[in-house]
Amino acid sequence: MNRRRVILTAASVAAGVVLPTGSIAFAQDTAAAASTAQGVNASGNVGHYRFRVGDIAATVLSDGLIGGPPQIYASDAPEAELEEVLRQAFLPTDHMTLNLNTLLIETQGRRILLEAGAGQTMGPLGGRIFDNLAAIGLRPDDIDIVVISHTHPDHVGNLRTADGGKAFPRATVFAPRADWDFFIRNEPDLSYMPVPKDFRRHFAAAIRQSLESVTNDIELYEAGTEIVPGLTTLPALGHTPGMANFLVHSGSDQLLLTADLAYHPIVNIDHAWLPGPDRDKETALASRRRIFDMAAADRLPVLGFHFPFPGLGRMLKTDTGYAWVPADWQF
Repeated sequence: MNRRRVILTAASVAAGVVLPTGSIAFAQDTAAAASTAQGVNASGNVGHYRFRVGDIAATVLSDGLIGGPPQIYASDAPEAELEEVLRQAFLPTDHMTLNLNTLLIETQGRRILLEAGAGQTMGPLGGRIFDNLAAIGLRPDDIDIVVISHTHPDHVGNLRTADGGKAFPRATVFAPRADWDFFIRNEPDLSYMPVPKDFRRHFAAAIRQSLESVTNDIELYEAGTEIVPGLTTLPALGHTPGMANFLVHSGSDQLLLTADLAYHPIVNIDHAWLPGPDRDKETALASRRRIFDMAAADRLPVLGFHFPFPGLGRMLKTDTGYAWVPADWQF
């Protein structure tokens, strides 16, 4: 894949890339074109990963990639130290790739998608979830429920088709009430985002457009709510006003989904640098410490939305903070 590709995210805009002023493309109608443009086709690597949480069947479904300059995701990192950390991890020093790891759980006769993914709202490498659903024999209308941790475009972009319809036509969509109030019911103040004003406008527009098709029947929840038996939401405020984490549980087995508490293990777990897109950095830091402490103490399996695919591992408490331990691959 061409390393010189441009991924249109908040980070790349901050580096001087400007989003187009035309309409924003969405979901499956443009995913195939994006794949062709980037040289990705059916001969590429698998984008789904199956495992179980007790009696619950779980499948990580990749929606593709986004990314940008590492400093965006480690806003308080000294530049020289950040570059050295990335070199030691064999990562590029000028670009950080972030995955889009949605999770499908199947329980009690229902198929529940946790996070909708970005579609084409944040660059040409998103929108792969529909191909990956097809690869496991499912269609968008097989999804019964979609639960969103927060309403940033990379989590809601696939909800809307290019013609304005529902990408998951049968699904009930759940979103945090506080995010809905902030981003949809009011004009959001995005001045905290470390990106140009023009990008902030496009970012807000992408959220509104992505959610248009579900506005009339959205189900709003407060973090702490049990969506269905076996799926509980946990308060993880700070990144957005209402961001939630998810706890999937069956019998003695559990899985914690941390949404955007951390973007990449190297910069936000192994090192405790602060993500630039957090709206309230102090509250987000408190949420991060509380939930990471819980994950480490309870030895919980964790799924990171933006972590290297399939995003599964565990938190280890160390003398200086935390360390990320990737899970062994299951065949």
